[in-house]
Amino acid sequence: MATFSAADGTRLAYRVLGDGDPVVCVPGGPTDSVYLGDLGGLSGYRRVIVPDLRGTGGSAIPADPASYRCDRLVDDLEALRDHLGLDRVDLLGHSAGGNIAVQYLARFPARVRRFALVCPSPRAVGLDITPAMRLDLARQRSAEPWYPAAYAALTVAVEGGEPDRDAIAPFFWGRWDEAARQHPGNRPHTNPDLVEGYLADGAFDPPATRAAIAGYGGPVLVLAGEFDMNSPPAPMAEYAGLFPHGALAVQPGAGHYPWVDDPDRFLAILNGFLD
Repeated sequence: MATFSAADGTRLAYRVLGDGDPVVCVPGGPTDSVYLGDLGGLSGYRRVIVPDLRGTGGSAIPADPASYRCDRLVDDLEALRDHLGLDRVDLLGHSAGGNIAVQYLARFPARVRRFALVCPSPRAVGLDITPAMRLDLARQRSAEPWYPAAYAALTVAVEGGEPDRDAIAPFFWGRWDEAARQHPGNRPHTNPDLVEGYLADGAFDPPATRAAIAGYGGPVLVLAGEFDMNSPPAPMAEYAGLFPHGALAVQPGAGHYPWVDDPDRFLAILNGFLD
């Protein structure tokens, strides 16, 4: 674990795995980055750099809780790039980390060589994922033994009730096996102040972000899992279409963590893009 200083003096941590050309991987949640692991073996091909968001993992809790706001976390990414001495980076964002990554791209397009989003939240660009979309996708899993209880819990959640995370967890995986059950991605958020601050007023300006990324000339990949209710393929196709050179890849049989569901297929898609 290495550290660097953010612009406001907060000490932030990051992990470096493997060798080769660097790719910075922004975790979602917002939560501890440990759930990313090495993205299914990506460190065997690239130097994988994974920051801990402020207030998580090895990173310090900031003096100003307002600095947890999503758009302000962009400053931490830029401080990391500067610390690493990289003129340009290959940048990847997963889930809610996609909101941080795409706002970084909007502000610093010249600093990004290739841009990948893996099962991203589309909040920063103002795309809607409706309850009907999620339920339609969930019904494709009706043959699974866990489906009846999981679907009942999901129905409560999409109608505004308190979600039973344990009950609906199988829907976020292509295979609800022991690896999925034990994965850190199933853990609740570790810093409630970060979660609250991340979504604070002013965190997102979708029209401005969309206008900025429409001028980005580099290659973009949006990777979706076939069964991912968090980031369904249809809105992910729309997301890819916001970029002049955006491409959509849908990983068959995958959920929200495609590098766990099928690491070989995931690496084939991602390395094909990064190389």
